[in-house]
Amino acid sequence: MTTTKKAATTTPKPKKSAAKPKVAKAPQPIPDLPNNPFVFEILEVVGKQRTVARKVEALKKFEHPCLKTIFIWNFDETVVSMLPEGDVPYAAIDGETGFKGTLSEKIEDAISKMEELGTHSLGANDQGKTTLRKEYTKFYNFVKGGNPGLSNLRRETMFINILSGLHPLEAQIVCLIKDKKLETKYKISKELVSKAYPDITWGNRS
Repeated sequence: MTTTKKAATTTPKPKKSAAKPKVAKAPQPIPDLPNNPFVFEILEVVGKQRTVARKVEALKKFEHPCLKTIFIWNFDETVVSMLPEGDVPYAAIDGETGFKGTLSEKIEDAISKMEELGTHSLGANDQGKTTLRKEYTKFYNFVKGGNPGLSNLRRETMFINILSGLHPLEAQIVCLIKDKKLETKYKISKELVSKAYPDITWGNRS
């Protein structure tokens, strides 16, 4: 008796479909902010952008003389602060919270509480009575050559009054630029500012 072997059959493998070309996603637009945003809101948006081009785009979108003044005070080495470096010493005792300490410590304390709560506000009292958009025109009083007839006491009192009326995060920005330390908080450099605002002329300001 003879047996015949069946021919082995193979199931043809399905052909791989050609890989679809990857389509680059269109970049998301720079987020909008409310009208007349706080400066810290603008700096936060800029800092979150991943490329220089996007950071420049954000700075251009929110261009304002206030921003340029802040950057000039911070990055221009010929702008010399006439205020003492470091902590701002004076702070009135807060009757509601009982806080005692320097004004710089009070500002940082409020910011720490905001960060813990994941908010930019601790209530109406911390939104500030004024903004940097309104106060930046007074900055000339705090730098060399701006108002030489102003006494140190009067200058420091004016500075404290401005800080006391600002949102804590805006007050912190002023304390940083006073000592040219904005980059310790926000991812912004002089080179970046120069690309966004080529109309800024650096130097020869004192």
